[in-house]
Amino acid sequence: MKAKHKNIVRFLGYCSDTQGEMVDCEGKLVLADVRKRLLCFEYLPKGSLDKQITDASCGLEWSKRYQIISGICDGLYYLHQNHIVHLDLKPANILLHDNMMPKIADFGLSRCFDEKQSQTITSNMLGTIGYLAPEFYARRQITFKLDIYSLGMVIIEILTGEKGYADIDNVLERWRSRLDKSQEDKQLVQVRVCTEIAIECTDFNPAKRPDAHHIIDRLGATRNADEFATETEANSSSSVPKV
Repeated sequence: MKAKHKNIVRFLGYCSDTQGEMVDCEGKLVLADVRKRLLCFEYLPKGSLDKQITDASCGLEWSKRYQIISGICDGLYYLHQNHIVHLDLKPANILLHDNMMPKIADFGLSRCFDEKQSQTITSNMLGTIGYLAPEFYARRQITFKLDIYSLGMVIIEILTGEKGYADIDNVLERWRSRLDKSQEDKQLVQVRVCTEIAIECTDFNPAKRPDAHHIIDRLGATRNADEFATETEANSSSSVPKV
């Protein structure tokens, strides 16, 4: 499996060594060749994401959290474009560079699909409880939507510092007092859009979850378009029923 992207941890090489060791065989010690293999990846000095987001009320400012969310989404989009399902996306498996650039790591459970393949069945238990989509427990079906669900749970944790589901108004209120006043409107829109994406990603029905391409498009609209804040506010106001 080859995956080269700025938001995917870089594989450097591997080591293989064989040594003679005394091992137990049917009650007798015998000399056996024992082979050990190690995979070598780049070193990420900031460690894993779970150590950085234990509490939304302190720690990383919004611009860094938004950068991390965007990077994770970019990395996952790259994987899905190359027919790779990660299957264990969680903060502990996202490593951070000096500049807080996120890199998806730990592909021990990942699956590579054929070009036209979109699902498969497994008899094994995969992933991590709390980040694994509910439908997997019933059908043991592997699809790209498993990663999307996990992504939603990760985004919620980045937004709130807590595991679980999010309410848009509560998230906005928690961030309002912490945002850069000069960019508050734009950043509040980013918080709202990220929360909406997270909620959509964790929909109980996998068919209603967005794909990675749609998520990238949604985030892209909030990165550079200053007028996006005004447009979103207008749309939100128009959707409120008049009394």
